[in-house]
This record gives sequence, C-alpha cells and structure tokens, in this order.
Amino acid sequence: MNLNTIPALNDNQINAGQKFILKDSLAGEAMVNLSGGAFITAMALHLGASNFQIGLLASLPILTNIFQLFSIWLVQRYNNRRAVTVISAILGRFPMLFAAFLPFMFSTEVSLQLLLVILFVHYVFGSIAGASWNSWVKDLIPENRLGSFFSHRTKLTTILSASLGLAMSISIDFVKANYTEYLTLMYYTIFVLGGLIGLVGVYWLANAPEPTPMVNKDSVFEQFKKPLKDKNFKNLLVFNAAWAFALNLAVPFFTVYLMKTMGLPLSYVIGFTILAQISNILSIKTLGQYADRFSNKTILNICAPVYIACILAWIYASMPEQRIYGLIILTVISIFSGTATGGINLALYNIGMKLAPRREAMAYMSSLNMVVAVFSAISPIIAGLLADQFANQQLLWDIQFKNAEGIVSNFVIINIQGWGFLFILGGLMAAASLKLLSKVKEQGEIRRELVMNYMQLRLNKRIRMNSTSLYRRGVMRPILKAQSMFRDSSKEAA
Repeated sequence: MNLNTIPALNDNQINAGQKFILKDSLAGEAMVNLSGGAFITAMALHLGASNFQIGLLASLPILTNIFQLFSIWLVQRYNNRRAVTVISAILGRFPMLFAAFLPFMFSTEVSLQLLLVILFVHYVFGSIAGASWNSWVKDLIPENRLGSFFSHRTKLTTILSASLGLAMSISIDFVKANYTEYLTLMYYTIFVLGGLIGLVGVYWLANAPEPTPMVNKDSVFEQFKKPLKDKNFKNLLVFNAAWAFALNLAVPFFTVYLMKTMGLPLSYVIGFTILAQISNILSIKTLGQYADRFSNKTILNICAPVYIACILAWIYASMPEQRIYGLIILTVISIFSGTATGGINLALYNIGMKLAPRREAMAYMSSLNMVVAVFSAISPIIAGLLADQFANQQLLWDIQFKNAEGIVSNFVIINIQGWGFLFILGGLMAAASLKLLSKVKEQGEIRRELVMNYMQLRLNKRIRMNSTSLYRRGVMRPILKAQSMFRDSSKEAA
C-alpha cells in the first residue's frame, strides 16, 4: 500500500480523491450506526448500564479528542497525514472485532466493562486519525467547494444511516419479541459488523491522494498557542465550548428518555431518528448552498434557535395521557430538529475550516476539537449524576376549573419530571451561549434578517412556479373556476 504524498495534485487526482473520501465516509457512517449512537445506548441499557455509565459512554468519543495532540506530533515528525490517518484508523477499528468473544467468555457485567475499554481504544485512535484527516481534506478540497462537498457527503451518509437504522431496529425488536435469549448475541454481532465495515473503509481511504503538506517546524505547544492568540478564532472556541456543554446535558439522554420514561421500543426510537435524517436530507443541499452564498454564521443564527426550541419541546412529549399525542409531538420535533442539526453541524465545521490558516489548519482544528471535547465530555457525566438527583423530582404547573356541580378539570401547562429538568437546563444554557456567537467574525457575513427575507422570496417564487405548472396541467382550473363563481354569487347577493 503506497501512502506517499504527491507534491501537486491535478484535477483528476482531486476528483478521484474526493470520491475515495466519500466512500470511506459512507463506511464510517455505517460503522457509527452499527456500533454507536442510539444503538450503543440501547445495548448498554440491555446490559444493565447505570446512568453514570451511559453518561461516560456518551463522553468517550469526545473526551478522547485530547489525543489529537499526539496526531499533530506524528504529522510534524513524518509529514504524511495520509499514513497517520490510515494506520490510526486500522488500530482504532480492528479492536472492535474482539467484541465477538465477550458474550462467550465473560459475565454481562464484565463484558460491559470490557466493551467500554474497546470503545475507549476505538475512540482514541479515531481521534488521532480525525485530526490528520481534517488537515488532509482541507488541502484536498478547494475552499469554494467545501459547502457543496460536505452537504453532498452529509446527504449520502444520512440516507445510509436512515436505511441501516430502520433495518437494525426492526431486526432487534423482532429478536427481542421472539428470541429474547439471543438478544445479547445479536447486539455484539451488530457491533462487530460495524468494525468490519470500518476496516473496508480504511482501504478506500488509503487510495485517496494527499498533497505534500507544508512543513511546520514549530513545536506542538507553539502551534497550539497560535489559535489562542487569534482573537477571532478564540471567540469561536469559546462559543463552541459553551454550545457543546449545553447540548450534551440533554442530547445524549434522548434515547434513554424515549425507552425508559416513555416506554417506546427501539424501532420507534430509530424511526424518529430516521424522520430527522429525512428532514436533514431534504434541506442539507439548500443549507450548503446558502452557507457558500452567504455565511456559515448566518446559517447558525437561523438553525440554532430552532434546535433549542426542539430541546425545550421534549418535556411535552410525555405529558399527554394518550400516547398518540406524544408521538405527534415527537414527530414535529424530529422534523424541525433534523433540519436544524444539519445546518448547525455543517456551519460549525465549515466556519472552523474557513477561519483556520492553511499552514496551521491542523493545530487550529485540533484545538477547536479538544476544547469542545473537554466541555462535551464533562457535560454528560454531570448530567448522568444529576439525573439520579432529579429522578424523583417533579415541577407541576396547572390550571383547575371547577363547575357548579363541584367537578374539577385540570389543564396542565407544564409537567417536568426526571430527564425533563436536564432538557430545560440544556436548552436555556444553549440559548445563553448564542450571545457568544456575535463575537465571531466571518468573511462575507450577512445579517440573518436579509437571508430570511431572501429565503422567503425564494419560497414564494417556488410556490408561484408550482402553481403555474399545476394550472397549465389543468389541476388548478377547477379551483379557480369555483373561486370565480363564488365571487359572482357574492356580488349578486350584495
């Protein structure tokens, strides 16, 4: 396997490299779906994990970002980001295969602990690979194509994630209902399958070319001083840290809330995830175009308040006595949160890439990831401990109506219990963190109101175009004729 760098890439090599990066991204997304997210939380719950262990599980992929320091040292020493990325990815994904032996060799409690160790190793080397990958991709993809490339990448990975999630949830619920004794084995089998697919992705990743990077002779710590001295980038660090801390108080526990508080099966959980992903798919291309046309910060200012509203709305999902109303609320939340999440993730990544100087991109992006990692890792652990304190607490605010016969009827305005306190706390802190975003300056930044007006005009234009098309095909004519008849009859009556 040739992992040498190339002094200068031509257009064909750049295009081929983007295709290989995209293939690995799809394999990586499959791996994440089969060994992380809602699946790994459901698996941990099945194995009897405590709230603290679930919080630790959620913090592992973020906490291990500190190892990106080692990645910078490796790249500086060998000046080959592709080799560092590929070798680290192999070392991170291969240990997942050992999970196949856990259910046959150890008790459930020991297996859970060893699974956490395997995931720790997986995330450590994944973090090392991720840091060098960021710098590599920044040099591989032209800056004016970042928004379109990553929006296309997000669209494809989201489609794959939705398909896998649906198939996996249906399979798990079927086994749980009919072959309960094989459920643990199935969880481990899916986890190992994720590792195998991840290794296939490494093969594609190794085929993507790398332009020879500029040598940076500064020490690792000297490189990390530069982002902290860059006032604008430091403001971005502060915002990302506050935003990540706030979100991770609530988001990691949505799956737990659905399964334990609302008693929904995994297929429902994955179903809502897929609905959010479909919403993401339908909007991500447009958001990517707006990010390139206007600015990433503008997209954040639009999408972040929507997502905060979705977090706060979670407390109403379990309030209705009839489950159907709770499911309707969750459906609405999933649609809006899916669209908002796509815009937020795309904008956060792109703005970091834009503000990072090309020569120091690795140090800048790694410092961003590590600052976010510290606060994101602390947050779910604190939330896991707070969850035990809030378990038996309730905040009820209702209005009582009493008629002449003395019959009392209640109208509940808010009913917060257990996890709901974390959702309220996370949502309010996320709203407060948005004030820090105003200090971040991005080239080409446009006021949110102007972009919203532009989006409204585009929407109105599309509606008019669709209406004209329908009229030409005769669909609108009966409606317009009925309106005309109604107006004529009104005039006669007058």
